[in-house]
Order: sequence, then structure tokens, then C-alpha cells
Amino acid sequence: MRPDTAVRGFCRRPSPPWAVLAFSVALSVALTFTVARSAEPFSWSIPTWLPPPITPADNPMSAEKIELGRRLFYDKRLSQDGSISCATCHEQTRAFTDGRTVGLSFDGVHGVRNSMGLANIGYMPALTWSNPHLTSLETQALLPIFGENPVEMGMAGQEAVLFERLRREPLYPDLFQRAFPEMNGEINLATLTRALAAFQRTLVSATSPYDRYKYERQPGPLSPEAKRGEQLFFDHRLECYHCHTGFNFTDNMRHSRSAFAELGYHNTGLYNVGGSGSYPRSSPGLSEFTGAPEDNGKFRTPSLRNVAVTGPYMHDGSINTLAEVIAHYEAGGRTIHSGSNAGRGRDNPNRNPLVVGFKLTQQERRDLLAFLESLTDDEFLRDPRFGNPWKSGPNSDPSNRDMRFDFKRSPH
Repeated sequence: MRPDTAVRGFCRRPSPPWAVLAFSVALSVALTFTVARSAEPFSWSIPTWLPPPITPADNPMSAEKIELGRRLFYDKRLSQDGSISCATCHEQTRAFTDGRTVGLSFDGVHGVRNSMGLANIGYMPALTWSNPHLTSLETQALLPIFGENPVEMGMAGQEAVLFERLRREPLYPDLFQRAFPEMNGEINLATLTRALAAFQRTLVSATSPYDRYKYERQPGPLSPEAKRGEQLFFDHRLECYHCHTGFNFTDNMRHSRSAFAELGYHNTGLYNVGGSGSYPRSSPGLSEFTGAPEDNGKFRTPSLRNVAVTGPYMHDGSINTLAEVIAHYEAGGRTIHSGSNAGRGRDNPNRNPLVVGFKLTQQERRDLLAFLESLTDDEFLRDPRFGNPWKSGPNSDPSNRDMRFDFKRSPH
């Protein structure tokens, strides 16, 4: 692993006895979820060349659990006033991004980071832009619903309110029972987060034109321009492939056939505030969690799958188009001439040494864009298995706000 990709951890003292006991109790509780089920073993609907994602022992996959998770993913009752769902910030037609510069909370307050795509999220060993410790989809599901920094769906401290809302939905008692018979169909944090995680693991994108050309050896899906762009992408002259590698086009990878998880965080010279190597205080990168100054501006490498539909780009959505992204790397870093973030990114001392800059002709830029566009999986963007299951009512339209709750009057 290269020095700029290494993730540093905090020093840990020996765990006190109470912590060991708590861990043991938690482990024994987790193991209760693995009670044998009468349902058929789960079969992944993915190409044979693709390894399945890893599934936690305490959250085995099942069709019932996935269907429940899909309904929860599109359910606005998970937000404080009933105005947004998970799908509000993760739209299927945008490869489960939202087209905004940064995320937006239920009450219209802007966050500081761009909403990440969820295509192939089950293969990611770390799940946010800069937190290397957040490795479980089950745990991550808690953040948008109950998190306070930033607030997203606004349900912190209102767990009882949320569970009561879900119990009042006529479909849910039976769905929870079918998905979690070993827990008697209880509606609680454990079942809520496990169902959401199970659904997200099914969001596999593997039928793009490039997939059909590269992995299925079909003769016609890729244009001559895209083939030339592929050669550029994997050439030492551009160095793209070092960070955007493998079938998921990222150096962050974990799957059922891998021996260990691969983690990649990089500073791409997007900022160099005041010439000091700093990034904006609102989003400093990996250093926020490691405390290491050299980790300033390092963010997890995103997958390039469906990249043509996931703009705007970068951790803060500060680059609008793919052509501008290419220009950024062609320059070896971004120069901001004025304002509070002024600085020459190419001179950032923490910049990944592989971001060296290069020169392209106009035709080469078009070819590179054609290759990136060949990673768009239209089947994935339209697949009804990942779409909104609520055929009618307030949940059927992401812009419909008739379901808004008066929070103060919500049942306790």
C-alpha cells in the first residue's frame, strides 16, 4: 500500500473489564440473529464474473428482508416532518446520487459534502468520504436518520415516534415478521438498519456497455472513441487507473473473494488554502479522524461507475462537469485565484504524487469522455427491483410533501 493511501488509527489502551463484558454481550446478541431460517438460501442476481458482496453473519440476505428494506428506503416517515426519504438524496436515475452540490436536510439546511452514489456500495470497505472507521452499512444507516452533525432526516431522540409511525403502516407488521421471524417481527433499530443494509447490498451495477465489452466479450457495445479512451485511462501518461482500479473503478474494495479490505484516500490538489496545504475547515478530509496533518485533504476514492450521471463531482460537489474534472487532473490540481479558499492546488504538499498533470488533444478529451460515459449502466438506472415500491400515496413522488408531519403532534 502506498504511503498516501495508508489509513492511520488512534492508539488504543487495553479495554477495561466492563468493555469486554459489553462486547461479549453484544456478540451473543448478534449471534441470535443467525438462527436457521426456513427460507431458501439467497441467490445473488449478478453476472458470474462478479464476486458477491460480503454479507455479515448477523444479517443474512433474504428476499423478504430486501423488500422491506426497499420500502423503508423510499419511506418519508423516516424523516422528522415526513418530507424526505433515503431516496431523496439517492435517486435511482442518478445512480443513487441527488444532483445537488451538497446534501440537503429535511428542513432545507445544506450540508458540507456531496451525496455519494450507492451503486455497488456493498463492495465498499468504508462508507463515507473521510471516516475510515465507518465500515458497516447497518451502522451507517443510523447516520442520516438520527445524526446531528449534520442533521439530515432529523429523528435524533425520536426513535419511539419513528417506530410508532411504522407500526401504523398496514403493510409493515407482516413485512417485518417475514423478514425477521427470529426477532418476532419487532420494529426496532436492529431490524430497521438491517433491512436498509440488505436492500443497499443488492444495488449492484454490472451491465454497462464497458462491462459487456470487457467482461462478457461482446463485440459491439463500445465505440471506437470509447476504446481509445480506455487506452488513455489505463496509460501511465494519465495515471487514472492507479486510484480508479478493478471492476468498481476505485482502490477501495472488499468482496467475498478478497483476502482483505483495500482502502484508498487521496489528496488530489483540489485546494491549497493560503498555500499551507489546508482544505476548507468544514471538510478537512481524513485528518479529521486520524489527527495527522499529512492527511489533510485526503478523501476516499469514489467509484467511477455511472460517473456520467452522478455530477456534480468531488467530495464537496465543487466541480460541475466531467470535462471540468478532466481539466482539473490535466492541470495537476486546481487553482483558485481569489476568495477565502484561494491557492494553487498543484503546490499542495499533501497532493498525491500521481496527480502530476498531463496534456491532451481535443480528440483525446472526447475519447476519454466517451470511455467514462461507457460506464453508465442504463439497466441499473431503470431496474424496477431498485425503484420505488409505493405505487400510490405520498411516498410515490419524491417531491410530494403532503405526508409532512407536525413534529410536535407526532405520537409518542
